[in-house]
Amino acid sequence: MPVTAVVGLHWGDEGKGKVIDLLAQQAQLVIRFNGGANAGHTIVNEWGVFRLHLIPSGIFNPGCRNLIGPGCVVNPEVLLREMEDLRGRSLLRGELLLSDRAHLTLPFHVQMDVAEDEARAHGTTRQGIWPTYADKVARIGLRAGDLLYPEFCERQLGVLLARRNALLQALYGQAPVDAEVLRGRLRGWAERLRPHIVDGFEVVQEALERDASILLEGHLGAMRDLDWGEYPYVTSSTTLAGGACAGAGIPPHRITRVVGVVKAYTTAVGSGPLPTEERGEVGERLRELGGEYGATTGRPRRCGWFDGVAARFATRLNGCTELSLMKLDVLDAFDRIRICVAYEFDGKLLETVPPTPVLERVRPVYEELAGWRTSTSGVARFSDLPPQARAFVRRIQEVCGVPVTLIGTGARREHTIHTPGGVL
Repeated sequence: MPVTAVVGLHWGDEGKGKVIDLLAQQAQLVIRFNGGANAGHTIVNEWGVFRLHLIPSGIFNPGCRNLIGPGCVVNPEVLLREMEDLRGRSLLRGELLLSDRAHLTLPFHVQMDVAEDEARAHGTTRQGIWPTYADKVARIGLRAGDLLYPEFCERQLGVLLARRNALLQALYGQAPVDAEVLRGRLRGWAERLRPHIVDGFEVVQEALERDASILLEGHLGAMRDLDWGEYPYVTSSTTLAGGACAGAGIPPHRITRVVGVVKAYTTAVGSGPLPTEERGEVGERLRELGGEYGATTGRPRRCGWFDGVAARFATRLNGCTELSLMKLDVLDAFDRIRICVAYEFDGKLLETVPPTPVLERVRPVYEELAGWRTSTSGVARFSDLPPQARAFVRRIQEVCGVPVTLIGTGARREHTIHTPGGVL
């Protein structure tokens, strides 16, 4: 069976939750490979609307194992709340596993994130993500498995608090962490999470050896990748299919399917350049029609026309084998629809994504297509779309250079057009 990676090709919020939920119906193991509680994967199924921040999206499927991988950072309080919410509705149906190598987001990490965001205004989700990864890189962090070894945990905690208390006081002017209170919370987390903490290597190897169907679930998108995104307006981990290998523990040659996800238009949360952003009526209409408010923060998303340059760049960077185009129905109300096919900078055309200082100054070059002005909501067959909508999807496929195999026409699972070989 193939190992499938699902990745975002824009700035995040592309609709990966729906795609992962669809593909997870056949998956035997779903692995979150990056990020933390800053994710907000929206799932709409027969039980309601769910926004999963840490739990993998296969959790609704009995018989599916769901692993939070070593590439993730985990806030135990958020995870336990999410577990209790699903358990209270008898919806913690799949098996939930937490890699012993995943790093822990502690309360002071969130405290630091909030203070730094207020100072720099980068527009983070304020979930403590970058401070957790910073401690991981500095080799002073705590991992989930450390909770099971009190002596080691205490030794590592001493080093961590000495460094972080000095920083909290000197840089942010905040009170030091109460060590005894934190120790009590660590003991409580250890007791409640112990049944779920596993050696992720063994879980993954067992699945690979029996040729199980494995789905790798990423968060955010290529334009927020730490190495390839619009630095410094990026997240603190890799968002790419290549990074899924390390973040999940999958050998590179085993990933044979990479599904890139985009919306029929472009959105972003937070600061940094967004070349196709529409700040007037068009942007407002896209926001309201698409319900473009952050699943984690609730902040209104910046909206604009489809950025084909960024999508093509990310498609190639990830080695995408196919494309999922979400929220086509949001464009139903527009007379004319635009696709950005190049950037103009200093009189030159750019067909790939430049460094941030240039990206801040580019002008989008658009192709304009006719709108369809009729509802596509819930359409399940490509042939039932209006001709103008079919032409739009075909042009997206041409611009990105890979087949469009899924088209979203609404929030629910069944509001999906399947075109396995791409659109013709």
